[in-house]
Amino acid sequence: MSKRDFYEVLGVSRDASERDLKKAYKRLAMKYHPDRNPGDESAADKFKEVKEAYEILTDPQKKAAYDQYGHAAFEQGGGGAGGFGGGFGGGGADFGDIFGDVFGDIFGGGRRGGGGGFRAQRGADLRYNMELTLEEAVRGCTKEIEVPTLVECEVCHGSGAKKGSQPQTCPTCHGHGQVQMRQGFFTVQQTCPTCHGKGSIIKDPCDACHGEGRVQKTKTLNVKIPAGVDTGDRIRLSGEGEAGEHGAPAGDLYVQVHVKEHAIFERDGNNLHCEVPISFGMAALGGEVEVPTLDGRVNLKVPEETQTGRMFRMRGKGVKSVRGGAQGDLIVKLVVETPVKLSARQKELLRELEDSCLGEDGNKHKPKSEGFFKGVKKFFDDLTS
Repeated sequence: MSKRDFYEVLGVSRDASERDLKKAYKRLAMKYHPDRNPGDESAADKFKEVKEAYEILTDPQKKAAYDQYGHAAFEQGGGGAGGFGGGFGGGGADFGDIFGDVFGDIFGGGRRGGGGGFRAQRGADLRYNMELTLEEAVRGCTKEIEVPTLVECEVCHGSGAKKGSQPQTCPTCHGHGQVQMRQGFFTVQQTCPTCHGKGSIIKDPCDACHGEGRVQKTKTLNVKIPAGVDTGDRIRLSGEGEAGEHGAPAGDLYVQVHVKEHAIFERDGNNLHCEVPISFGMAALGGEVEVPTLDGRVNLKVPEETQTGRMFRMRGKGVKSVRGGAQGDLIVKLVVETPVKLSARQKELLRELEDSCLGEDGNKHKPKSEGFFKGVKKFFDDLTS
């Protein structure tokens, strides 16, 4: 299958500057990187294609060969002088390396410094899922957590070498972590086969960490939860992730918040919702009902002739967001409760009430029923007309 033109892949003109090439590559690599498109083979293929185009067009010798011979310059037996066997930057593309090189300032760490020397890899970020009650989330609290992670070896202090010795500069790559191989007029940079990209070798490894510079440990941390957090919020603890390689900075720990369901309240942003049952008599005659809030009990005045489902807003009884702003409200929904397990006398009284609400002016006691049945009658009349 023929390859697309590299300039077309990056969406640039043939006279594009190195800055234009890097800008185009950065945009497309961010879009198609496998970490942002998990399980998407199409995106992975596009990322490899974009990476290959960028590597060719930013190398003066390779760009000159490509401009003259096209893709044939990099194919076995191709038309370019000293054709490059196997294709350049094909199926073996290293996503992690190129991502670190170009976006190290964003994602923290790369494999090589600006001068081509080795730079140790920053430690990995960690995630901890924390469940909170609604009260803990609204008021804030301090929680103790245990996190299994990699920490710097206390014996060798991250060097990986036995006490009294030091890692030695790799004699093959001289500390660069990579070596250059020349094929014809092409120069290819590869990971050093001696130190495997580390830039140094350890002849006498530390007994405690076996030369890794890091050991497995469970850390106990106290996490301060700010008031007003909600499900989906996360708290970053800088430097509490995995220790970096060979003394590099540690990653961060992200505490992901999940607020458990509450027996009474339901949170919606900064507002709280709850349902309060009232009796049939209170709904008809009015009265006061006790309403729970996160600050204690308050009395709500119920007007007479209250219908089930009516909402009341209690201002300032909600949540104050961790992001600031006005405090939310408590929305109270009144639900008229139908009496159950009635005695014979209670049933008799209800029948008397029901009978007293009938008659010529009975509809005035049931405005919703009157409107509903008028609508039903009109609906069937329209069907038969």
